[in-house]
Amino acid sequence: MAEQFVMTQKNYEHLKEELEYLVKVKRPEIIERIAEARSHGDLSENAEYDAAREEQRSNEGKIAELEYKIKNADIREEVTDNSYVHLNSTVTVYDGDMEEEAVYTIVSVTEVDVMRGRISIDSPVGKALLRKRKGDAVTVSCPDGSSYTLKILKIS
Repeated sequence: MAEQFVMTQKNYEHLKEELEYLVKVKRPEIIERIAEARSHGDLSENAEYDAAREEQRSNEGKIAELEYKIKNADIREEVTDNSYVHLNSTVTVYDGDMEEEAVYTIVSVTEVDVMRGRISIDSPVGKALLRKRKGDAVTVSCPDGSSYTLKILKIS
C-alpha cells in the first residue's frame, strides 16, 4: 500500500498549482536554456549546459515528488473546533523539563517548516498532541526510546 499524505483541500490545491507551474512554466524554460547552451558547441566544458541539466534533474525530481503526493493524498476536512488538537491547530505547550513554552502548528507533511513551528501530524510531537485538549499532559516518545511531557496551555 502506498504512503498516504494527510492534507487539507487547500494544501492539495496548492500542490496542484505548484505542479502545474513546474510542468508548464519551469520545464520549458529549462529546456530552452539547455538548447541555448548546446548551441555554444563543446558540451564537455560547458558550465552553462551542466547547470541547466542539473536544474532539469532537480525540477523533474520535484515533479515526480508532487505527482506522488497528489496521487496519494488523504484529504481531510478543515476543522474549526478549537476544543481539541487537529490538523491546522496552533498549540501552545509548556515543557517542564526545559521550563519553557513552545508554539506549534500541526500541519500535513507537505507543509512542514520546523523553523516557523510548523510540525507534521506524523512527527512524535504532532502524534502526541493530536486529539488532545487544553490542560492535557501528553507524553512525547522520541525515536531514541526516551520521552518527555508537554502540557497543553492553549489551542487556536
